Amino acid sequence: MNPQVELNLALILFVPWFSILGWLFWAYPRQPRSAARTVFDSAALVLAAIAAFWGMHWSMYNADPHAGAIWKQVLATSVAYGLFLAVMTAALIARWRWLRGRRAAA
Repeated sequence: MNPQVELNLALILFVPWFSILGWLFWAYPRQPRSAARTVFDSAALVLAAIAAFWGMHWSMYNADPHAGAIWKQVLATSVAYGLFLAVMTAALIARWRWLRGRRAAA
C-alpha cells in the first residue's frame, strides 16, 4: 500500500461520514442564520477536521509497532473519530447556548 494512503487511511474512510455529520451541523437549526453563525459553524467544522487529522497522525506515530499494522489503523480511526465528535459536540452545545441566549434577549 502506498505510504501516504496508509498514513491517511482513517481520514479517507471517514470523509463521507464526517461530511454527513458536518452537513447536519451546518443545516440545523435552519434559523436564525446570521453572519456570526456562519463564521462560528465554519470555524467549528474546520477545527473538528484539524483535530481529527492531528489525532490520526499522532496515533499512527505513537501506536505500538509490535501490535501489527491493522491496530495502528484501528487506533488512528478511533482517535480521529473521537476528536471529531468531541469538537462537534462542544460546538453544538456552545451554539445551542448562544442561540438560546439570543432568543431570550429578543
